[in-house]
Amino acid sequence: MEFNFFAIVVAALSSFVVGFIWYNPKVFGTIWMKESGMTEEQGKKGNMLKIFGLTFIYSFMIAFMMPSIVIHQMGAMSMIGGLTFIETAKPSFAAFMSDYGDAFRTYKHGALHGLLTGLFLALPIISINGLFEQKSWKYMAIQAGYWIVILTIMGAIICGWK
Repeated sequence: MEFNFFAIVVAALSSFVVGFIWYNPKVFGTIWMKESGMTEEQGKKGNMLKIFGLTFIYSFMIAFMMPSIVIHQMGAMSMIGGLTFIETAKPSFAAFMSDYGDAFRTYKHGALHGLLTGLFLALPIISINGLFEQKSWKYMAIQAGYWIVILTIMGAIICGWK
């Protein structure tokens, strides 16, 4: 099982596609701006190179970790120490990978694990921050919803693209 760098990059870029739709004024953008206290003028003052550059780096970091969450075989791979130790792995590892090498490697299965990651990781983190920042439930729902959708898409791309 090889590491699919292109799937990671495409998954990271998916955050931009969804973000452009999600935060569009005709979708959740206007509500998000109101709930976050952001104005169009403030948004225009931002350093777009910095914002989009760091967004890609952070999205890449998230996508880079997603295989360990959405691909079951990564657990078996970690038991032998990673890709560099395949040659020295015991015969049981080769037998396992022969039997289960592509098991559950579908877009649908990856989307399921991405969805669960969004619901049980992103939603609580964003909601806890929102509670302490005294943000509205609308704000937390918009922010968490975005990450639930993104993690679902990332999971599908990374698990299904072999």
